[in-house]
Amino acid sequence: MSSKESPAPLAGGGGAISQEQPMVYSTERDKSEGHSPRLARPVRPIRRGPHIDFAEINRAALAHFLAILRRLLPDGRLIGREYVARNPRRNDHKPGSFKVNVVTGLWADFSSGDRGGDPVSLMAFLGDVSQSRAARLLARMLGVGCGTAP
Repeated sequence: MSSKESPAPLAGGGGAISQEQPMVYSTERDKSEGHSPRLARPVRPIRRGPHIDFAEINRAALAHFLAILRRLLPDGRLIGREYVARNPRRNDHKPGSFKVNVVTGLWADFSSGDRGGDPVSLMAFLGDVSQSRAARLLARMLGVGCGTAP
């Protein structure tokens, strides 16, 4: 090759490609249709906080669930095993479609279709927060620890 000739272009549009970065296809379809591979993006490690023991927080909440419900949904009332209240997340005019089982923790809004299976998911729904944030809030409300380190 003379000094005026350039090397053949590399797959993926040219440019210098490090031998350390693997070539990947976006999808198997791209590979089968003969599209050029792209450089693989470096994988960033996922930052995780301390381990949250959701099961323990849910157990502690169920032991005091009626008191928690009366605090979170003060206009509700107990009918059998269900706490019936208005859904504070929507313009609910009267109680009836939003129910929480005080024994199991299952809850549902039969009007909107929102539902969950434990006190943490209810707290997350009512507070419009993540499950982990809801677990921390509920643990603080109950005066229990969030869990152990992984």
